Amino acid sequence: MLVESEHLKQAPAPEPTNREQIVRAVLDEVRPHLKRDGGDCELIEIDGNKIMVKLTGACVLCKLASATLEGIQGKLIERLGEFVRLIPVAGAAKPRH
Repeated sequence: MLVESEHLKQAPAPEPTNREQIVRAVLDEVRPHLKRDGGDCELIEIDGNKIMVKLTGACVLCKLASATLEGIQGKLIERLGEFVRLIPVAGAAKPRH
């Protein structure tokens, strides 16, 4: 019976990498400013030097969204110590496994 119950256990969610933690920390730092203006930014995926984010709320139609993304990208480059490209994506977030 013990063997069967171990088989039914789900694998734990993977731990976020140090890189992902840094990205999330930067987004958490800018989030209060975005929310103050009725918007937000969520991490969708990290693929090499590409970091995909989704702007939500007022940020979607804001004329300054590109400047906001440039500012976030600059903070990410500074914190990560490498060039990364922040890419805005539209649509629903990918489901996490």
